[in-house]
Amino acid sequence: MTKWYEDKALDSNVVLSSRVRLARNIKGYPFSKRLTDEQAKKIVEEVKNSVINDRTPIGKTFQYIYMPDLERNAKLAMLENHVVSPELIQKQTPCAVLVNDDNSINILVNEEDHIRIQAMCPGYNIEKAWEDADRIDNLIGESVKYAYDEEFGFLTACVTNVGTGLRASFMLHLPMLESNGRIAELANSVSKFGMTIRGIYGEGSKPLGAIYQISNQVTLGKSEKEIMDLLKNITSQIIDKENALRELAIKNQHTELEDTVYRALGTLKYCVKINSAEAMSLLSKVRLGIVSGIIDPGCCKSNIYNVMMNVQSGNLQSRIGHSANESERDIARAKYLKEIFV
Repeated sequence: MTKWYEDKALDSNVVLSSRVRLARNIKGYPFSKRLTDEQAKKIVEEVKNSVINDRTPIGKTFQYIYMPDLERNAKLAMLENHVVSPELIQKQTPCAVLVNDDNSINILVNEEDHIRIQAMCPGYNIEKAWEDADRIDNLIGESVKYAYDEEFGFLTACVTNVGTGLRASFMLHLPMLESNGRIAELANSVSKFGMTIRGIYGEGSKPLGAIYQISNQVTLGKSEKEIMDLLKNITSQIIDKENALRELAIKNQHTELEDTVYRALGTLKYCVKINSAEAMSLLSKVRLGIVSGIIDPGCCKSNIYNVMMNVQSGNLQSRIGHSANESERDIARAKYLKEIFV
């Protein structure tokens, strides 16, 4: 089945994807960091059985993956595809993930919280992501009793998630704001409204290829709708700022921008060896060229965001079928790029 991140529409605008994440814990158990291995295994089984069962057809669409059974490259590939978090792939205690057919819904078990439901959609579609996450939340809630307080709402391991337990976010491609040195200013501005800007893999990660994630910081005291409405409002302003800079560059420096885009495309098509950082930078420039109408999206067999995932270390090594040193990865990356660009 086609994965959500393989959608060609991902190369159409500033917003790459929409995500809703719900943090939940099961009543009667300590938070994840204080679980014994036996308790952690029980939680894994409870969550697994609450989703994969005969009560509803949706369970048949999910695959259960016990994380300790996976090799490092497979874990890295799942991180690069936004299926799991950096924290989950580093856990040594019993933990798991349940993934649906197109990877748009992922249920992380025993990460920071007992349960983290994540729903993702291509492009600007936070409402669909919310509907998917809420449906899974209700399904699991039929079988397990959540830790919930009438005054404070859902109880979570981190106080910033108490309340709705909701983190809503958009993944944004912001090459012009980045190149104009506006990201720090932007981050300071959105923080005043309870929002934060992070790197490509969320908290603690760095931006790659001018990709940033904007999300709410606090979940207590606001409804899910209020959080998402505020996020949409602020994101719309960021989109306007990015597009204004793109239009200005096209109007005043079209030749320079065109040259930058085509040089990036040429390097990606004909390089023999390339590291991840350079590939991401060049892919960002090509995507800017596609969205701006400078080059035909048909230059690439896939959307650029999917290519960005595939040039990362875990996906690359999973594709070639074995672990590789840095030089071997750089050669394999160049070979893949030659195949994908036409």
